[in-house]
This record gives sequence, structure tokens and C-alpha cells, in this order.
Amino acid sequence: MVQACRRLARGPSDDGSVLLDGDHLLDEAVRARVTIRTLLTDRPDSPLARRVGGSGAQVYEGSRDAIQAASPVRTPSGSVAIAEWAPVALDRVWSKSPALVLALIDVQDPGNLGAIIRSADALGATGVVTTPGGADPAGWKALRGAMGSTFHVPVARAPLTEIISHARSRKIRIGATTSATGEPLHRASLVEPLLILLGNEGAGLDETVTGAADVALRIPMKRGANSLNVGAAAALLVYEATRQRDARLQQV
Repeated sequence: MVQACRRLARGPSDDGSVLLDGDHLLDEAVRARVTIRTLLTDRPDSPLARRVGGSGAQVYEGSRDAIQAASPVRTPSGSVAIAEWAPVALDRVWSKSPALVLALIDVQDPGNLGAIIRSADALGATGVVTTPGGADPAGWKALRGAMGSTFHVPVARAPLTEIISHARSRKIRIGATTSATGEPLHRASLVEPLLILLGNEGAGLDETVTGAADVALRIPMKRGANSLNVGAAAALLVYEATRQRDARLQQV
């Protein structure tokens, strides 16, 4: 199992195997009924290990050295597992209404990707889509960064043209984030079904992408500041959209 974990640490496999490191992430996977294939732990009699074993997984007791070798993190928690997970079909991200979907265009840092998925789940987004040119949501760093939210909010992976085509066919408004121009976030209407495009850490969104959107969205910042981390921007966007939608419901 150690060798299998080390292979998955280099990247997800084609058969849907993913690497989960840490008790919290493993617990969230069990809660979401994700299939756990194998678990390597130094606490085989713990309640979590018993739950994993009860779900049909093989549970192996490992020494500290074995777990250190299997885990990709510097300070392992004592639990490393191989599970089954893959991005959902693009249709799934539109399944809840009104849609509030984040599309991450070539976001490179798996930690940023994981944080965005975590914020999307916590703050009320209905789905997240990533493009193939960015970090893989099935990678161990992205899964760890999402802290289990990957298993609770639909996460898909598709080319940008396909994402936009899906949104257009469903009459979903498309918003593109900008740093200098665009409608201030608190003044924009975010209550209707919405797809929000966010660019990557270095280049942001290409002008052809922002030009194809229905509305350009800008997060107001103090003079001299011109950008935010993409994870922080995503959290603010989802928070404001959810706030507006909740306020609209209270008026009905």
C-alpha cells in the first residue's frame, strides 16, 4: 500500500483512485459515503478506523515509519487512505436552482483550488468547475485543501467553451471577474442563476473571456490595491451572491 500511496501522491490515477491524508478528510469522505478502498493507520482500533473497516475497506496497521513513507505531508496525522472519487459530469453543477457556479479558468495552485471548493461549499455555491489547464481537483493537495468539501458540492472539470455553452443553453447569466473595471460587487445583481468566471493566479481572465460575459464584476478595494488572491475573491463573490439571495427571499 505504501507504494500505491506514493504513486497517487504524484497524481491521480486513471481508475479514479485518490489519496486521502488526515483524519478530518477521511471522516468527511466516510460521511459522504465515498468508497474507501484501503486505510493505513497507526490506530486500527479508533472509532474512525472501525467505521472505515465497517464500510468494506481493508484496514492495515502501520508503523510511524510506514505512514511517514506513505503520506505526502511533512507531519502525517496517522491515517492515509486510498479512495474512489472523480469529478462529476458537467450537468451536475447546474442541478440546484438558482444556480451559483464558480468556473476556475486555469487556476494552477491546488491549495487555491481546494480553498475555493471549501468556500463554495460553506457559503452556498451550487457547483464548481475547473478547466483541464489548471490544478486537478482529484489531486491530494486540492482534496486536502478542500477539507472534505469536494465530497459535498458538485465539482466538475471541462473546457471553457463547454462550460459557457452549457450555461448559455440553460439561460444562466455569465459574470466575469475584473480588477480595474466592471460593476462593483455590492451593486451588481447576483440573485438570478449565475456562472462566475475567475482567472488564474498570474494572468487573470483573458479579454476575450471577459468580453463574452454578460456582466463584469469588480471587488472594490482601497486605493493602491489592485488584486486579491483568487481564493479570497471567490469567497467574497459567493458570500455576496448568497447574501443578496437570502435578502430577496425575506422580501417575498
